[in-house]
Amino acid sequence: MAELRVLIVDDEEDFAATLAERMNGRGLIAETVSSGEEALIAVSRAVYDAVVLDLAMPGMDGIETLKRMLAIKPQLQVILLTGRGTIEKGIESIRSGAFEFLEKPIKFDTLLSKVNEAKSRAMALTEEKTKDMIEEMLRRWGC
Repeated sequence: MAELRVLIVDDEEDFAATLAERMNGRGLIAETVSSGEEALIAVSRAVYDAVVLDLAMPGMDGIETLKRMLAIKPQLQVILLTGRGTIEKGIESIRSGAFEFLEKPIKFDTLLSKVNEAKSRAMALTEEKTKDMIEEMLRRWGC
């Protein structure tokens, strides 16, 4: 089975590093960046099964980062984390395409479970897209 790749985006670098260390200890491949701008570069250069994204960051916030990442890779599964969440922000993040919206502090096992769910969803979406592409090719070829 392929390793699960996760991008952690959080301006609290110690938090991100600790989270990545724990994920790497569980056999995942976790990378960190500390801004929305860096996240966009990382997402455009690599494939991730899930992104764990902080909502409140200086510069480009989590919602804007989410929207821009999904413009680059629409099937990307993003879990937004916040220490200062509101119902309105949660709704906005889901409407903007987030897979999940969770509040800090979060139990590590809960987050890990959500990351695994995100990978499953990404795989299902990829399979569906591939099936649709094959069906379209067959239609064009008259098969």
